[in-house]
Amino acid sequence: MTLFLSVLLVAGGAARAGADPDEGGTEKLRSTLEATAKAHIDAQAKLKKSIKKQRRLQAELQRAEKDVTALTAQVQVLAAASYQRGRLSTAGALLNSISPQDFLQRSATLELLAQRDSRRLGDLHRAREEASRAKLAVDQEIREQRKQTAVMAQKKKDAEAALAEVSQGASGGFVAVDSPAAKPAPRNSDGSWPAESCSVDDPTTSGCITPRMLHAMQQGQAAGYNRHVSCHRGGGFGEHPKGRACDFAAAVGGFTEVHASGGDKAYGDAVTSFYVKNADRLGVLYVIWYRQIWHPGTGWQSYSGGGSPAGDHTNHVHVSMY
Repeated sequence: MTLFLSVLLVAGGAARAGADPDEGGTEKLRSTLEATAKAHIDAQAKLKKSIKKQRRLQAELQRAEKDVTALTAQVQVLAAASYQRGRLSTAGALLNSISPQDFLQRSATLELLAQRDSRRLGDLHRAREEASRAKLAVDQEIREQRKQTAVMAQKKKDAEAALAEVSQGASGGFVAVDSPAAKPAPRNSDGSWPAESCSVDDPTTSGCITPRMLHAMQQGQAAGYNRHVSCHRGGGFGEHPKGRACDFAAAVGGFTEVHASGGDKAYGDAVTSFYVKNADRLGVLYVIWYRQIWHPGTGWQSYSGGGSPAGDHTNHVHVSMY
């Protein structure tokens, strides 16, 4: 096991050495968990965007259909009036004039009627076109939603298949309804997560982490989870070397070689509940704690890491970020 100094983040800022846990797991498993979680989150963001857009388009469609109905009624009134008048021709109306002044007045009236009828017909045509465009756009969003739902379903299957070797299936998980809400991390205007690199100093090691990982860790601290934390790891695979994962020790003194129990177990439960509850706000990919894993596509699944406290994640909570 590689040893290095890490910082124990406590309210008073005191530091303490800790050993980096050997978490186990294969590179293939971690790679699949990362890929499927990202794909699920991306599809979910696109689904939410499409649903929001569909609602706006549906309102536009309803307005357009209402306009079509009103204008159709107006055109029908004009047509009925024209029929009742016997469709008097322009020449006939002018020939029946009794004076030059009457001739001019009738001529102007006929012109106004023609303009009015033309406008109504034009308005009706445009309203029908707008309703048709809105309907096509709504149908497009429905297809997009079906597509993203299918993506999410497939990634769920992929994640479950990858977890099959270390999981016995669904589990109860860790949920605390009173877990505090975190301040959301910045998103792109379309709701997606911006790409980030390992670009800021990791306060727990001499390495680096992403701004989103730093934000998530600081939000955990603000919620009162101030025990030993270790994030960046120089070698291996998974999110640690990318600065997109942190391990939260359950024990006050750091990572231990025993399974957490009592108050330490309760602390780990609380940390896990916090990051799962705030996964969408913070950009969490997955969380592993006490022989269980939470993944956005699969929910809670059992997890076996070989029996050791580090491998089974019974001495620390692992949080991976988008």
